[in-house]
Amino acid sequence: MSCNHFNRWRAGKWMVFIGCTLALPAFAEDDKHFSAVIERAQQLAEEAYQAPEETLPEVLRELDYDTYRQIRFDPAHAYWKDESPFSLQLFHSGFLFQTPIALNVIDNDTVTPLPFSAADYSYDGNAAALKEQDLAGSGHAGFRLHYPLNSSDYADEFGVFLGASYFRIVGRDQAYGLSTRGLAIDTASSDGEEFPAFREFWLYKPEADAEQIELLALMDSPSVSGAYRFVIQPGENTQVEVEAELFARQDITKLGVAPLTSMFTYGEASRERPDDFRPQVHDSDGLLIHTGSGEWIWRPLSNPSHLHTSAFIDGSPQGFGLMQRERDFNRYLDTEAQYHRRPSQWVVPLDEWGPGHVELVEIPTPDETHDNIVAYWVADDTLDAGESRRLHYLTHTLNTQPDAHNLGRAIRTRHGSAAVPGQTDTASQGQRQFIVDFQGGALEELTADQPVELDISALHGEVLLPQVTSLPNNGWRASFRLPASDQPSDVRLRLTLNGEPVSETWNYVWYPDA
Repeated sequence: MSCNHFNRWRAGKWMVFIGCTLALPAFAEDDKHFSAVIERAQQLAEEAYQAPEETLPEVLRELDYDTYRQIRFDPAHAYWKDESPFSLQLFHSGFLFQTPIALNVIDNDTVTPLPFSAADYSYDGNAAALKEQDLAGSGHAGFRLHYPLNSSDYADEFGVFLGASYFRIVGRDQAYGLSTRGLAIDTASSDGEEFPAFREFWLYKPEADAEQIELLALMDSPSVSGAYRFVIQPGENTQVEVEAELFARQDITKLGVAPLTSMFTYGEASRERPDDFRPQVHDSDGLLIHTGSGEWIWRPLSNPSHLHTSAFIDGSPQGFGLMQRERDFNRYLDTEAQYHRRPSQWVVPLDEWGPGHVELVEIPTPDETHDNIVAYWVADDTLDAGESRRLHYLTHTLNTQPDAHNLGRAIRTRHGSAAVPGQTDTASQGQRQFIVDFQGGALEELTADQPVELDISALHGEVLLPQVTSLPNNGWRASFRLPASDQPSDVRLRLTLNGEPVSETWNYVWYPDA
């Protein structure tokens, strides 16, 4: 999928998106349902925040993990399964999901609430006792969407909305990995993070020949309320067009737009790793940014010993995403988690985001059960109480790189001691040796005798012995050393030919005390 040209069915006709610019008015005037959600969000923001009432029966609030997993939605009860290629299944409230959401279906312009029904679920094992309980008013925890993604005779799950403002999508032959959120507020802040939540959804009933599904959502939290529209098109790279109108109750110090949340426990450049047969464990291995000036920046992810926050200053970025470049099973050896099938996810602004920065947060994690990576956009223009802001962007899954990325890509980052084996008293004893291998894109056409040069710099300190060499497999290697130091080194490098870049910019921060 390329953001340079794609179509969208809207208001009875196909609209064309060209160059990531939307040829459509802000919000279609005839979309009264979205307008109503916007109006409701604005009204909420003008009132004091009220936390949702605790209506969940005690027996559901006290469920443990194992018992909750024994509650399953019955696929035979999937909504729309005989009327459309899309079908809808629901999640039961309970365990971690203590605040039910409201669901509505829009069919022929009529809005109908979708009530909770215990008959939609099977209660097995320890959960069987719930059959005797009065679960009226339990509500729904969330929902998942199905479509014949990988074959024509089976409706695969391709999207799920569950918990706070989280949602996940997968494309063809992909397995769930990283998550998306509606908003991130004050992430990695000393005041603590605020988690806005989708409180109510409206799903447009899909037609018999539908190729996409549309839904609306109402968000609320102490600082902000918002109305969202999602147009989701499953496919090889499942894509979601997101439109939102936000209304601030309070001043928001840090508003994270289009946040992506992932996991990185260890990889090829990790200095330490657990006693584990698997060479790598991660849902994503790097942050990729396409800046407003056209530069491509690649930052390998890490599992730090202390929380790290990085800001990539930019103006009107063209895109960013958390990527899973390592897609070979042999790099993971995990038949259960199948990390080689975890998708990358790319975000493309569909309007001008102006000056700001992409922020990357890396949090220490002891194992793969914790998401510890977050990336999002933060505008310089803060959102203060009483103000509103419109968001419009596309996010989609990937197995490869964005189509517009035609430069050489960093395929390997490794580092180790530069000490000479068998010698303990040499100048290189305390130095760190780095190698970065590039391949693909513009490098494919270069022969080994081309005068490729290394453009390298360090924000702090110096770089020793920088050099570039060709590799046997048509790739190129950049190598350098960092001197012994107790201060972090922020290094940027790229390959050039005749003064023009032929590779993306590799950026890495080395922490000697990590």
